[in-house]
Order: sequence, then C-alpha cells, then structure tokens
Amino acid sequence: MLYRKNVLLAVTGSIAAYKIAYLASMLKKLGADVTVLMTRNATNFIHPITFETLTGNKCLIDTFDRNFEFNVEHVSLAKQTDVVLVAPASANVIGKLANGIADDMLTTTVMACGCKKIIAPAMNTHMYENPVVQDNIRKLTHYGMEVIAPDTGYLACGDTGAGKMPSEQTLLEYILKEINCEKDLAGKKVLVTAGPTREKIDPVRFISNHSTGKMGYAIAKHCMQRGAEVTLITGKTELPRPMFVHIVEIESAGDMFEAVKECWEEQDIIIKSAAVADYRPVFAAEEKVKKKDTDMSIALERTEDILQFLGDSRREGQFLCGFSMETENMVENSRAKLEKKHLDMIVANNLKQEGAGFGTDTNIVTIITKDNCVELPKMSKEEVAENIIDSILRNMRQNLSAQLGRTCF
Repeated sequence: MLYRKNVLLAVTGSIAAYKIAYLASMLKKLGADVTVLMTRNATNFIHPITFETLTGNKCLIDTFDRNFEFNVEHVSLAKQTDVVLVAPASANVIGKLANGIADDMLTTTVMACGCKKIIAPAMNTHMYENPVVQDNIRKLTHYGMEVIAPDTGYLACGDTGAGKMPSEQTLLEYILKEINCEKDLAGKKVLVTAGPTREKIDPVRFISNHSTGKMGYAIAKHCMQRGAEVTLITGKTELPRPMFVHIVEIESAGDMFEAVKECWEEQDIIIKSAAVADYRPVFAAEEKVKKKDTDMSIALERTEDILQFLGDSRREGQFLCGFSMETENMVENSRAKLEKKHLDMIVANNLKQEGAGFGTDTNIVTIITKDNCVELPKMSKEEVAENIIDSILRNMRQNLSAQLGRTCF
C-alpha cells in the first residue's frame, strides 16, 4: 500500500513513545520507508536501537552526527519525506513548533519539511488543558498542521482525563488518509450505502440477510483516501466505523430510503452496495408474537425501491452505480437491472462462487456498463473497491468527453 512512500516519525519525551514502535512496524509491513527522529528525552523512554531494528534505518537524534555523509541531513531528509507524524508530541515540542524554535534534530527537520505535518499530543491532562498549550495547538492548526485530539482515559501519571495518545491504528489511519492514494476524488461528494436492512416482525424478530457490509465499507474508506467527502449510510454491522467518513446508521429499508432522500441531490457519485430487503411484513407486532401449535404465515409487502428512485430522479452529471447479487444468469439479470433502473454502472457477483459474496474478505465481481463487461479475478474487497472507483472515474471522463463533443458539434 505504501511502497515508495517516505514516512517520518518524530518521537518526543513521553511514556507513550513505546506505541510508536508498533506503528513503525505496521508502516513497514505496508511497504513504507520509515525514518524515526527522537529527542534526547525520548531516548529515556525507548531505546533508538528498537526503532533501527524495526525500520532498517538509523534513528536520528543528534543534529551534528558526523557519521552521515557530508550534507545538511535535516534538509535532505525533509525533501524526501511524504508525511510527518509527531507522536507522542510533548508540550515542550508543541511549543517549539508553534513558535518557530528549532534547536535539535527533530525540530529542525520538522521545520524544514514542506509536506503534511500531523501532531498527536500526549501529556498529563492538566498540562494539555493549560491555556498556553491550547494556544500553541491553535497556532499549529493555523500554520496548516493537523492536530489529532488525544483520547480521554486513565493516564500513566494516575490522573484521568484528556491527554492520552490515540491507538497505533488511529495514528496509522491519519497517515493512510494523507499518502495512501492519489487525491483524484478531491472536491467530489460520494454517497455509499452498505450492510443489510432489518425489517421488523415484532420486538424480538426481524427479516434480514447475510450482508456484513465489508464491500461497502471498503468502498467508502477508499473514496475517502482518494480525497472525496464521503457519506456512508449503513445498516447494522459488526464492522468498525471508517474514520473521516460521515456515518448515518439506519435499520430498515424505509430508514435507508429516507436517509438517501435527505442527501442524494448534492452527491457527485452514488454507490448503492447495501443489501436492501425487497419485502417487509405488512404489520409489525408491538408485542412478541407467541408460539402456537399451528403454522404461522407473515404477509409481506414491497419495500421502497431506492435504486429505481435514484435512477428516475438523478440530476445531470451524477454517476450512479448499483450492485447485483445473483445465483444464476448473473450478467443477463444485471444488464436488465442496469437498463431498468437507469444506472451508469452495475457491479455483479455470483453468491455461489467460492470467494465471492457475503461475509468473505474477498470478492469476484463483473463490472458492467452500457458498452462494457469486465470480469475481475478473485481479490480482496479493498482491491475490488479500488477497481470499482477506477472504473467509475474512467466512465465519468468518457461521459464528460462525449458531452463536450456533442456541445461542440
């Protein structure tokens, strides 16, 4: 994911410094070239050899280390860096960066970097809430640095409150948002629906399906990393909510229809990957339906056809992508759905294929448009998401070119 990406981790004097060892390892596994800077105080909490072993690069501490080749090391390092993360960021280093003080290897290098700088404060809660520290944090934001709000909880000093450094996974998500993908969706608004719907029978029971939401969540996360402003309307799932995405949680097909109607007009791209129930009980009991000795039947009615509504109501320039889960005649049924619902693209898969469908980490899809049908091999749902967005952007460019051609003619 991060092949040929250069990440600079700047570690200051805090007990939370040990977490950065795990982060450095995570980044290396994703293919990044990781360099660690440390303040002298940081070496009292974790040894530089730990970082050198994990990253394969020398850990930099001394501005005037003569073991380097003859160059201005902090400047040459700054030029090749794609993103800087200062974590844990102590009150001392936050104050230095906010006020232009560069008196060691860490601060001089960070000052010289022209790339995105991310700051993760970690300190005693009373220090963090000190007006001077808060003022310095506002300065960092003013100068274009991104500050990660610390977690609230039990701190190493015994106090409870704000000041705890977020998890390594959270720090990684900030880095991935910045450098994992080209920002070719910047300025675009994308709506993604994901997961199952639940149609109530009584307070205990409901009708649903096997969707886990993995495909839709992967699409939403990928769009976010490519720079889009993403809204994710999701049914009930066990998945962690993707960061930096606006989440709207729903339960039934009716709930999803109302949520879509509230925001669909402003979207540039709509991707309907949710497994929405086609039918719901005509009557939902207010009390639990008791078991009897006789058989039971449930009268069902059609739910709102959200995709048909979008296809019939779409505004000019809006791109609409649907999903089709089939067990037979996949391409034929999906093409019919594409035409009936006035879609630009439909992503089809066959539930009976091993490695495709609900609950798996992989998928096997066929991307169908009016003029093309592209079969993809089995791949991770993250890779499928990338291919889907690539195809959407390619088709949007073709549509725009055709429109401009007609205008010129």
